[in-house]
Amino acid sequence: MNESAALADEDWQAWVGRKETIRERIAPDRVAALAATLGVEGHHAPGAALPPGWHWIFFNRFVPRQELGADGHPKRGGFLPPVSLPRRMWAGGRLTYHKPLTIGSEGVRESTILKVEAKSGRAGKLVFVTVSHSISCDGAPCVTEQQDIVYREAAAPGSPVPAATPSPQHGAWSEEFRPDTVLLFRYSSLTSNGHRIHYDQAYAQAEENYPDLVVHGPLTATLLQSFAEKHAGKPLKSFAFRGVSPLFVSSPFHLEGKGDGHALDLWASGPGGALAMKASAEV
Repeated sequence: MNESAALADEDWQAWVGRKETIRERIAPDRVAALAATLGVEGHHAPGAALPPGWHWIFFNRFVPRQELGADGHPKRGGFLPPVSLPRRMWAGGRLTYHKPLTIGSEGVRESTILKVEAKSGRAGKLVFVTVSHSISCDGAPCVTEQQDIVYREAAAPGSPVPAATPSPQHGAWSEEFRPDTVLLFRYSSLTSNGHRIHYDQAYAQAEENYPDLVVHGPLTATLLQSFAEKHAGKPLKSFAFRGVSPLFVSSPFHLEGKGDGHALDLWASGPGGALAMKASAEV
């Protein structure tokens, strides 16, 4: 282990085991706003079940302006460790659905930092933070989740784009999805996500070296979960996903998948058949 990684481990291990609890009502108007944003009907009556992935619009702190960093995220430190690497993203996660969250009821999310790991590779220095979430409603466990957050070095201007990973072939189902700037703005607002790569094109291009505004990883994962339930005809028991390459507002992408009555393989395919997100689900 190099010196910087050793120092990182020594400093950041104090965050392992750190806990946070957030209580929030699963407000019908917020759920209705997400339904309108995604262009789907229903899903917002009090007492109804919250669709999978929609819990991500809740339990997000809306911090004061002076507590934001240059990227629009909350400043480093607090519940998450103060990793100094500038690029921060949600890399993937694993979810188990025990019972649906009830719209209109109070939800409680208890979070724990499970581990912090510093690594280095072709992409430079990386720090991975794994956070577990347990969400209950009316005293009953509803969702358990592990979330992977990765911190990376900034991409140098003009640096080559990594070679694309091709998407799987011969999916049984395929649907095109066309993102737009209003969708990204509204989803950022609903999830209290101030990360400027999703709505500030000049920042995304000049500071983070992206060609255009970036589609939220959790948004893609939410779309894949709805896609899975639609084609399986059954509610999800579990869902796991990993981001492979970013999707951008300027290009449509495809939700694709295949499976049987129990297990499904799912993916999001970007321009040219590049794999953007890989996922699996059980129903």
